[in-house]
Amino acid sequence: MTVLYFTATGNSLYLAKRIGGELCSIPKAIKKGNYSFSDEKIGLVFPIYGLCVPAYIEEFLHKVKLDSSYIFAVMSYGFYDGAAVNHLLEIANRCGITFSYINTVKMVDSYLPTYKMENQIKNEPKKQIEEHLDKIITDISDSRQWIVKDSGFDKLMTKLFLHAWTHRSQGIANSFSIEDTCTKCAVCAEVCPVDNVRVQGGKPEFGSNCISCLACTQNCPQNAIRLKGEKSTTRFRNKNITLKDIVDAND
Repeated sequence: MTVLYFTATGNSLYLAKRIGGELCSIPKAIKKGNYSFSDEKIGLVFPIYGLCVPAYIEEFLHKVKLDSSYIFAVMSYGFYDGAAVNHLLEIANRCGITFSYINTVKMVDSYLPTYKMENQIKNEPKKQIEEHLDKIITDISDSRQWIVKDSGFDKLMTKLFLHAWTHRSQGIANSFSIEDTCTKCAVCAEVCPVDNVRVQGGKPEFGSNCISCLACTQNCPQNAIRLKGEKSTTRFRNKNITLKDIVDAND
């Protein structure tokens, strides 16, 4: 089994590790130009962004070739997953990908302009992540054929978000600022999945290729990267995942 994953704060990497198989970082695959995968089972694990499949993942799906009789997807989300499953199915239909199984897992929402991370971390146990994940792992092990069904309201909400985010691929790099506590360690550059951060003798500089994953600010060892409109200065990384794991996944 091959599991392709994309992670910024460790949630999706934790899911991928628990699901098992041979893990393959999507950012690394893209950087190496590796878009062809073949296995008995192939999975995709990634976060939902604003009730939608991230534009970054959509672009990947349009290029990747998956040779498998059982293709599955597990998507992490924080508050509400909308019709991200239906959005994924629409993308898959355009790309010639047939999913056997799609499910979602409610986890800590790391979007700083909307949520206080300290509250998200405090309430994490209420989301019953392990119980839900155990069921998903059993489903995949048993090759269960099942896809979450989105309601009409879910589809409407995701459609509205997609319409509002016409330029969702432009990112939020212009909203970042660097505090004087920055030590120029360049971790922000190492965890950026699209190489959008540069540290060359001075403070970090952001390019125009941001995908709004927040890996740079959530993983800064000095907590020196501020985001305009953030609800608090607390930062989050999945407690089961190390900084080195995030670097290895995206560098």
